[in-house]
Amino acid sequence: MNLSNVIAQMIYDMLTESGEAEIQRNTLAENLGCVPSQINYVISSRFTPERGYSVESRRGGGGYIRITRISCENGAMLMHVINSIGDSLDENTCRAHIRNLLYQKLLNEDEARLLLAASGEGCYRQLPPQIRGRVRATVIKQMLLSCQK
Repeated sequence: MNLSNVIAQMIYDMLTESGEAEIQRNTLAENLGCVPSQINYVISSRFTPERGYSVESRRGGGGYIRITRISCENGAMLMHVINSIGDSLDENTCRAHIRNLLYQKLLNEDEARLLLAASGEGCYRQLPPQIRGRVRATVIKQMLLSCQK
């Protein structure tokens, strides 16, 4: 397992225990034998709002990074995702949203598969590249609204 996966797994384990992980970047980096920027990379790439996490940091001596799994009422969470999509959506961000909604059990497996199929770049190949993200955002928003329970 590569170092990024080890760091992410450690944070996931902390989140499983309490729903919140508070880490000191330098201490964690020393324990793992890596540079602090590696910790930053993992947090910024795997613990994003699109994936359902809130990250708060405090710099300086005794500073910390607090990662919290976002949880709210099902309808509110789904509407939050729809509103956060904006006017344009790339395929990777869309996949992150769908995986998070599946994890939160706001989508079932079939709904997630359909959304993933509809968000794939192959669906938009015939469109000019400059409008693909806008069309994808519109399609995915409408599909998510139809999934609202």
